[in-house]
Amino acid sequence: MGLHPLEFSESYLDSPAFREKIKAHEAELDKTGRFIKELYKDGKNLINATKQLSLAQKKFAQCLGEFKFEYIGDAKTDDEKCIGEFLFLFFAYLHLCTCIHLNITETLMKPLEQFRKEHLGSAKTARKTYEKETEKYYSSLEKLLNMSAKKKEPQLQEADMSVQVTRQQFQESSLEYVCKLQEIQERKKFECVEPMLAFFQTVFTFYHQGYELAKDFDHYKKALQINIQNTRSRFEGTRSEVFELLNRIKESPQEYRQTSPISSEGYLYVQEKRPPPFGSSWVKRYCTFVKEQKILHMKTFDQRSGGKLGETESVTIKSCVRKTTDTLDRRFCLDIEITDRYVGHVTVLTVQALSEDDHRFWMHAMGGKESVCQSLTPYLNSITKHVFIFTGINDQGLYRVVGVSSKVQKLLKLMIDEKSSEIDLATSEDWDVKTITSALKLYLSATPESRVQAIHCLVHKMPERNRLVLSLVTKHLANVAANSKQNLMTVANLGVVFGPTLMRPQEETVAAIMDLKFQNIVVEILIEQHEKVRLLINTLWHLLFRRICTATASWMNSASPASITPVKPGSAGTEKNKPEENVTHKKAKAVYPCEAEHDSELSFQVGAIFHDVTISREPGWLEGVLEGKRGLIPENYVEIL
Repeated sequence: MGLHPLEFSESYLDSPAFREKIKAHEAELDKTGRFIKELYKDGKNLINATKQLSLAQKKFAQCLGEFKFEYIGDAKTDDEKCIGEFLFLFFAYLHLCTCIHLNITETLMKPLEQFRKEHLGSAKTARKTYEKETEKYYSSLEKLLNMSAKKKEPQLQEADMSVQVTRQQFQESSLEYVCKLQEIQERKKFECVEPMLAFFQTVFTFYHQGYELAKDFDHYKKALQINIQNTRSRFEGTRSEVFELLNRIKESPQEYRQTSPISSEGYLYVQEKRPPPFGSSWVKRYCTFVKEQKILHMKTFDQRSGGKLGETESVTIKSCVRKTTDTLDRRFCLDIEITDRYVGHVTVLTVQALSEDDHRFWMHAMGGKESVCQSLTPYLNSITKHVFIFTGINDQGLYRVVGVSSKVQKLLKLMIDEKSSEIDLATSEDWDVKTITSALKLYLSATPESRVQAIHCLVHKMPERNRLVLSLVTKHLANVAANSKQNLMTVANLGVVFGPTLMRPQEETVAAIMDLKFQNIVVEILIEQHEKVRLLINTLWHLLFRRICTATASWMNSASPASITPVKPGSAGTEKNKPEENVTHKKAKAVYPCEAEHDSELSFQVGAIFHDVTISREPGWLEGVLEGKRGLIPENYVEIL
């Protein structure tokens, strides 16, 4: 798992988990800054220290080999994987050079230093602004919440407006900082790697020894140029989508507040009473209310104290009622009856929301009442638990020792089949631990062929009209890509353009936008493999032709029944040969020979016996088993036994 995407909607909740995500992004940028500084230092050593050039070169190469880019989301694209592996190749090839006498300042050091100062420096500036706005907002919020409710209404309204302005400034600062962090994380993939590519190109050009290395390295260099271009193109597309989402959230932030039918979350100030004469204190806690179970989880957290998390306390809510300012000199308060603190004793917990809107939000979430709250119907506390038993966990060489190849391939075929849910790996003696682990590893190693096969299967499940349209679109785009030398629209560029169009996500989130690169890859495969998609369409027209033949079969048989073999599929013939309407799991006997015209059909001779015969969803066809293979049978070629 790489870095978590920073959702703009999380900026409004400003939860502890959101702050932890921001810390992870900041740590990654700090690591990048340290890497560039170290690389700059080592580059100077390469220029100035000729006597110790070999040692400096080794350290420089090691620095490249050990650095890895963190990625946003659940997986890497092939381009991102190649860029990461390319750094290791730099390390390997650099060790083949015995000496370097080049001035690498212009090609490598200045661009990297410029990236560090310009982009990483701007991130630090944005970070300071974000921390400053955080301190300003939460300080003004506490001041507002501590204000006496007995003050005059104009004073209260003025204070509310002041905090509202401060809140808006803080939220906009948070949104911009989140956008800045993710932009730099994606930008460094090509702006840090391009100077390295330029440097090594210079090395191979100007060294006598580099000429031979350049020939060996040429295919890696060309592949990397494509990877960098693909990554840059996807970055531009992702960046524009992110900014559009950012602007929409700025216009209507309340619509993007993270809520769900299951739970509600946000900050509440909880009153904690102390023994006399100390009175009570108000502690800010991040609260998550699970609606179905009526459980409120409270976690102490303060952004200004370094973001340290306290322990989580969970209570079950019995009732909730609005608290008036007559009994407490604070606004936006709620009285919550809880039953978990003391066994058999109901305790009232007083909490304070952040604003009037937030107060209404919690009242609605907890089912709050304006009057005296009534007892709530008890909720069940039992939770269904799913227990998974893993066998063979103590076997020596688990996942290292391979299974028998034939068994592995057989199991893998069953796993890919749609009826894989019927496989019982625990009870069958055929599937030992080595076979299962080998099949799992083989299944997870997605080769280009397996990707094409998987997409091929998904396309086959589409409605017929959708497949026809997809065939026309992909054929056209393949023709566009074939002329990429003139129109500059390669398959990768077409994937960037049509990925978001053909595979737009259901929800508009940063995480969904980060997955655009995978949508682009799917579209690329569809374009490159459009001929296989066309095979599907040809199959559809073939079935349509058969249906036309079915309609004319009766006429053909009546014209010369003794000399014409029935057209498949068809329903003409004698009543004896006509199968029963409720055919299911019966036997049938072939009365005419048949040659299969498709992989799904069976070939047979007169007298062949079919088992487990059922009616097919395709009109005019049956399904049956012959010599261990199941397939389609023309119903007018057989008689039911």
